[in-house]
Amino acid sequence: VYRQLRDRLPPEARRILAGAADGIMMDNDQRLGAVLAEAPSVLGYVFQMRPDGLKRPEDLPFPSINLTVSPPSTPLDKLPLVTAYRAILNIPAIANGMSEGFFNVFPDPAGTVRKVPLFISLDGVPYPSLALELYRAGTGTTGVTLYAPATDGGAYDIIGLGLGARFIPTDQHCWLNVNYRGPTRTFPYYSADDVLSGRAAGGLRGKIVLVGTSAAGLLDLRATPYSNVFPGVEIHANVIDNLIMGDPFTYDTYSENGLIYTAIVAGGLLLTAILSYTGPLIGGLGGVLLISLYLFYGNYQVLFLNNRIVGITYPLLTIFAVFLAVTLCNYFFKDREKRFIQKAFGHYVSPDVVTELIAAPDKLALTGEEKELTVFFNDIRGFTTISEGMGPRELSAFMNEYLTAMSDVIMAHKGTVDKYIGDAIMAVWGAPLDDDAHAAHAVRASLAMLERLETLRPGWQARGLPRIDIGIGLNTGLVSVGNFGSDQRFDYTVLGDNVNLASRLEGLNKIYGTNILISEATRAAIGDDFFCVFVDLVRVKGKKKPVAIHQPLAEGRPGPKTVREAERFHEALELYRRRRFDKAARILEAERPEKLAGLYRLYLERARACRAAPPPPDWDGVYTATSK
Repeated sequence: VYRQLRDRLPPEARRILAGAADGIMMDNDQRLGAVLAEAPSVLGYVFQMRPDGLKRPEDLPFPSINLTVSPPSTPLDKLPLVTAYRAILNIPAIANGMSEGFFNVFPDPAGTVRKVPLFISLDGVPYPSLALELYRAGTGTTGVTLYAPATDGGAYDIIGLGLGARFIPTDQHCWLNVNYRGPTRTFPYYSADDVLSGRAAGGLRGKIVLVGTSAAGLLDLRATPYSNVFPGVEIHANVIDNLIMGDPFTYDTYSENGLIYTAIVAGGLLLTAILSYTGPLIGGLGGVLLISLYLFYGNYQVLFLNNRIVGITYPLLTIFAVFLAVTLCNYFFKDREKRFIQKAFGHYVSPDVVTELIAAPDKLALTGEEKELTVFFNDIRGFTTISEGMGPRELSAFMNEYLTAMSDVIMAHKGTVDKYIGDAIMAVWGAPLDDDAHAAHAVRASLAMLERLETLRPGWQARGLPRIDIGIGLNTGLVSVGNFGSDQRFDYTVLGDNVNLASRLEGLNKIYGTNILISEATRAAIGDDFFCVFVDLVRVKGKKKPVAIHQPLAEGRPGPKTVREAERFHEALELYRRRRFDKAARILEAERPEKLAGLYRLYLERARACRAAPPPPDWDGVYTATSK
C-alpha cells in the first residue's frame, strides 16, 4: 500500500519521503509554508469567542488587508462588530507571514447558518473573514472600505463594504446574508486523489480553490436553509460567489415592518370583507389565497428573486391572527344571530323555515317593511261557554293540545304563527321568508286545520267535552311587517288595515255559519286552484266600502253533490239580490245541503224576513256588520 501511494505522488513529494526514509530530517511544515507562499494563498484560522485564560499578546492574525473606514472620523473601536477573545492561529512555520482569514460561522437561534460575519474585532482591530480575504486575493482587490455612518444617537451602524468599485450590503454588524446557490455540492468537489493524479488540473485552473473537509467524522457539517449536513467549506464558497457576483441577500427592517403593517391593514381589511360577506369555506379559501400570494408572489417573486429577504414569520402570523380573530368574531356573531333567529321564530315557523333563515339571514327584515302577505285569524266558537265547564288544569291541557295541533298545521304549510290571543291564533304567510304562493298556502292550511279538527273531536268527546268548532278569516294585502314595540320589549308582527279585515272576516263566520271566510283579494290570489263559493258583500265594522267574501270548500274540484249545492246556492243568492225573495226561499227550502248548511239557513231566514217586510227601494243587498 505504501509503495502504491508513493508511486502516485509527484516527484517532489517522493523526494521528501525518500529523504525521510534515508534519515534526513526535513521540516515539512516549513516546506508547506514555502510552497503556499509561492502562490496567492490565504490561511484559515478560528477566533475563540469566550474567555478561556489562554490569550497571549503575540497571537495576532496577519492583517494584510488594506482597510479604510467611511466616514474617516469613525473610530475602529466604535464599530459594532462581533468581538473575539483571542485567535487560534496556524503554526508560524506554515503561516510565514501569509494572508489569513477567520472561518468562524455562527448559526441563528434555529441552528441554521443564514448569514456570516465578514469582519470580527479583536482588541479593537477588525480582521477579515477567510471568504473576504480569498475574494480580495483572488480578484486583486487592494483596499476594502467599511461604510459605517453615525446614527442620530451617536452610535455607528455598518451598512456595507466597498470592494473596489463594488458595494456589498451587510447588516449593521457587518454580517453578510448568504444567497445560497443551492444544496450541497453545488460547487465542484475534488478529492486529494483527483489533485495528486492531475485529474483536477483543468477544473482548478483560474479558480479560487478552498481546501477543506466534507467527511462527517471531521465535524465540519453545518445546517443551512438547504440542508442540515452542509459542509462548512461550501458555506465559504457561497460567500465568495456572492462577493464575486455582488448579489448577497439584503435584509431591510423597514421593508419587513412595512410588510407587517400592510398585512395587518390591507390583509386584515380584505380578510374581514371576505369573511363577513361570504361563508367560512369561501373565507378560508380567500385566506389561503392571500397567504399563497404573499409567499409565492410577494416574498418569492418580488423579494427573494431580487435578493431581498424579509422575515415571513411575523407577517404570516399577522395574517393568521387576523384570519382567526375575524373568523371567531364572525362565528360568535353568526352564532348569536342564529340563536336570535331560533329564539324568535323557532316556536312560530317550521324547522325548515328556521333552517333557511339561519342559512340566509339577509332574507329576514327586522326593521319593518311594507309587504304583501296573507293574514290569518282563527278562534274557537263558544269558547267562553266551553271554558266555564272546565277546571284550570283541564282547560290548560285542552288549550295546549288544541293550539299545538293547529300550530303544527300552520307551520307545516309554511306559515308563521304570529301570536296566541286566548283561544285565537294569528298567523301570516309570506314573512319572514318570501312566499310567492302565500295565499294558496294559507287557504290550504285552513282546509287542513278543519281536517285535523275532525280527527281530534272523537278524543275530546270521549273526555266529555262539547263539540269544538272553529272559524277562520283570511285576507291578502299590503301590511307593515317587522319588529314593533318598545326598546325593552318587542314582537315580530304585522300591522295595518288588511290585518283588521282578516280579523273581521273571522268573526263573520258566526253569522254565516261557515268555518272559513276569505276576502276578494285572497280569492283572486289563489285563482282556480280552489273551489270557492261567493258568500256576500259585507260592510264590516269600521269600513264604508263593502267587501266581497268567499268560502273555500276544497282544493281542486269537489264531488258532484258539493258542486250542486254551490250552484243552487248561487242561483238562490242571485234571486235574493234581485229582490225575488219567494223564489229564493223555495230553492233554499228544497235543498238539504251538507257543506253549505249554514249559508242556506241564513239566506232562507233573510229571504223570509224580506218577504214579510220588503227592504227600501235603495236596498243594495249589502250586509252591514254592526260588531267585530
